[in-house]
Amino acid sequence: QVHLEESGGGLVQAGGSLRLSCAASGHTFSLYTMGWFRQAPGKEREFVAGINWSGTETSYADSEKGRFTISRDNAKNTVYLQMITLKPEDTAVYYCAAKGSSYYIPTSGYTYWGQGTQVTVSS
Repeated sequence: QVHLEESGGGLVQAGGSLRLSCAASGHTFSLYTMGWFRQAPGKEREFVAGINWSGTETSYADSEKGRFTISRDNAKNTVYLQMITLKPEDTAVYYCAAKGSSYYIPTSGYTYWGQGTQVTVSS
């Protein structure tokens, strides 16, 4: 029904920047809330950022606020995560997520998930 595909990951030095993209295809008319999660080796998946359907509300984990920016372009069915001042602890597989709900609960309850894109930050 809905397919999410992340891109833009790669290897970057500490202090550098990356822009991740998540392209949605299929039935995308009711993807109200979208977000980004990440999972480092041997650790549980954690919330990174979320955004409501109109882009007027955004949420971030405390460690990312001020460094990461989530945005969306509904005309292109794409969500972005701009990351600056990257740190080695940001190294993880980053996953795009979406759900068809009008309630803005950004940290949980997602229905659709992408396969992930690797972000590696060297020191």
